[in-house]
Amino acid sequence: MNAKRPKFAAAVTLVEVMVAMTILTIAALGALSYQYHAAGHVRIARAQSAATHVAQLLLEDWKSTGGSEEYDPSILALGFSSPLPIPFGWDEVKSQELGEPLHDAVYAITIDDLPMLVMLSWEDVAYDATAGLKLRQLAVTVKFGVVNQLENIPPVALTTYVRDDASGG
Repeated sequence: MNAKRPKFAAAVTLVEVMVAMTILTIAALGALSYQYHAAGHVRIARAQSAATHVAQLLLEDWKSTGGSEEYDPSILALGFSSPLPIPFGWDEVKSQELGEPLHDAVYAITIDDLPMLVMLSWEDVAYDATAGLKLRQLAVTVKFGVVNQLENIPPVALTTYVRDDASGG
């Protein structure tokens, strides 16, 4: 007697197909999750880079005035707003002991659809009575506005020093 084997014995079962699909789905979700988080970190890095450039621009320009207490970035015609009252929630920025806020205000600017608030601070840190010179600490702090993924990023703060006779103009 010759018994024939059924032809479906060599085929793939439904369970095997479901297991393979589950494994592929998990792998695809892992790759998509990685891409999503990587894109978020790229956005954060771009925002921090833009904030650092803004702070550096303001520090260098303010330094060129010898750290003048009359400095106002809104006259640069680069998109900075007129001085605004310091908003609620800036206590942690003011507590970093970066000095007295200039004009007791902040300045708003938007770069690449990213709103930022900028606080300029100054403090006289040393005085040489013999030479009649004082050393002033200048600080610029840039904090991000309410934007997805950026509200928990710490502010960017840059500091430099200038002598009061170092004004270029």
